[in-house]
Amino acid sequence: MENHEYKGQIKQKVYKDKQSNYLNMNPGNPKGLPDESFHFQNTIGFIDEAFLSKLAKHFGKGKYIKFDRYSFAENIAKKQRLKCEHIFLYTAPPFQSPKPTKEEEKKREGYDKFIYKLKEKGIQVKEGRCQRLKIDGKFEYYQKAVDVLLAMDLTNVSFKFPKIKKIILISSDSDFVPVIKNLSENSVKTILYTYYEKGRKAFFSTSNELIKSVHKYVLITKEDFTNATLDKGEIGK
Repeated sequence: MENHEYKGQIKQKVYKDKQSNYLNMNPGNPKGLPDESFHFQNTIGFIDEAFLSKLAKHFGKGKYIKFDRYSFAENIAKKQRLKCEHIFLYTAPPFQSPKPTKEEEKKREGYDKFIYKLKEKGIQVKEGRCQRLKIDGKFEYYQKAVDVLLAMDLTNVSFKFPKIKKIILISSDSDFVPVIKNLSENSVKTILYTYYEKGRKAFFSTSNELIKSVHKYVLITKEDFTNATLDKGEIGK
């Protein structure tokens, strides 16, 4: 592992590893190659909000860390010597009954404010839907169509943004592997920002298949959240 610092740029750690067949390899280029970027390039950030939100709660030890999604994406892009041309975020609104309860209405109101602020910052939000199922007498909630929307947009990168040669994907879902491989065949490299823990009972995991499919992967840290502070007017909202 080496430290590099370019003139006027952020010091960052560059990971290299000779092994590429196992998940416990160090973050970096799975093939052990150094990053060839020496000048800032435009990129597109794709955010799986459910994964990122879950991770914010994990690092906050059960309490969500409040952070600015736009700054988060910009900061991690800068570490890769990239600049976000577009940021897409994928989520689903909270479940609403045919006759919403007060609690459901309150959740929807908070969600609408959240989405409004994201769009105000220039983030393009893609929404699926929330499905409620009753299992063993308890309600459980699942997002539907969100991954499909993300996969569709990833597939269209080469056609809609032909000048983009590297993208940033914030996720841990191995369902995106075929799309990532297709992007690679079209000369678009995927930098994966993800998180996993070792051990059979690990709360977070990322498949070997996903790790090996990308050009490079980086583990998200708590500092990535705390360094993306909200504006004073947004704190507490």
